Amino acid sequence: MITKKSSQKNLTITILSLSLLTVMAGAAVAPALDTIRIYFSDANQTLTQMIISIPALFIVIMSFIFPKLCLHFRSKGLLITGLILYVAGGSIAGIFSNIYIVLFFRSLVGIGVGIIMPLSTGLLSFYYTKDKQDKLMGYSSAMNQLGGVISTLIAGLLASVSWRLSFLVYLIGLISIVFCVLFLPNERISEDSEKRESGIFVKYYRFIIAMFLLMFTFFIYPTEFAIETSKEGIIPQHFIAAIMAGMDFIAFLGGLSFIHIKKCAGHTTRIIAPILFILGYTALWTIGGWTGAILGSFFIGFANGLGIPYIISTASVQAGKSAAVTVMPLLSMSLYLAQFTTPLIISLIASLLGQVAADHLPYFIAIISAILFTAWSFAIKCDKN
Repeated sequence: MITKKSSQKNLTITILSLSLLTVMAGAAVAPALDTIRIYFSDANQTLTQMIISIPALFIVIMSFIFPKLCLHFRSKGLLITGLILYVAGGSIAGIFSNIYIVLFFRSLVGIGVGIIMPLSTGLLSFYYTKDKQDKLMGYSSAMNQLGGVISTLIAGLLASVSWRLSFLVYLIGLISIVFCVLFLPNERISEDSEKRESGIFVKYYRFIIAMFLLMFTFFIYPTEFAIETSKEGIIPQHFIAAIMAGMDFIAFLGGLSFIHIKKCAGHTTRIIAPILFILGYTALWTIGGWTGAILGSFFIGFANGLGIPYIISTASVQAGKSAAVTVMPLLSMSLYLAQFTTPLIISLIASLLGQVAADHLPYFIAIISAILFTAWSFAIKCDKN
């Protein structure tokens, strides 16, 4: 399946480079969110937070369109188009002072990621055998988080100069464009897509719901951490960005250790991530300050790095080579639907509770979500190794 012009090593690097860009695409500028909120002080706070979440809405929309695109276009052309939208839409957004224009360009990022995301994991199922997929899915998750480390650090540094500059972090996508042009085979990956069963959602609903619960629980962190920590007034802004980058680095380690943890823990692996989420948000909610922030970020980061490859690898093994055009678009839809709805759900709950709301309410909501995720994890069937 691997072409002569592109070695397996170069192909692996190319596919994994895509994972640098995907899961944290919307949250790449999260360290600048408080500064952006101040600049757009006349706008509704929920509208400002949509700068982080609106890419997710368009990724969800693209999840329905993506399998049809695969019928008409080859993987290389699709990926390069998605990467151009990612780079252009992401980096140009900071030029404008109208929040609606900023949101328009953020939507282009979403369309780009809606193309990139299913391929970044689906191509691993297409090109590699089952015995290699767990390891590569772990690496893919690790690259997701490494991308978060890099983007958070760069965006934090740029935001200290100007919030506008933080959007330049999306230029990192140029690296993947070069790799795709040089090393990615221009193959059609959807030969069987017309034969996909109509009950595809029913077949994979356990994984789809699990991904939603995981990402909703996690995404409360990049959406709310900078704002909640700033309210405490204990940790300076530039250290907040450093802690968030540290969380991404821990998630990177979680992805790298996935295959080893799965071999040791077996079926129990399914509940490790949700339990770590509970511990992490409990630390943020009850301890606070430097200790709570660092301890909570550690647990939350590792949970995210471990949980994503577990769900994706288990689902992709069940789907086989058709994963890129069957279960992966649905998992992408679920993941980014959670990202889009997280700030909306938090705002709705806060408005309903009003003055009765507890301090650090988002963290309390995350604990409840993590408990639900723990219970649902027992519905995920592990593949037999």
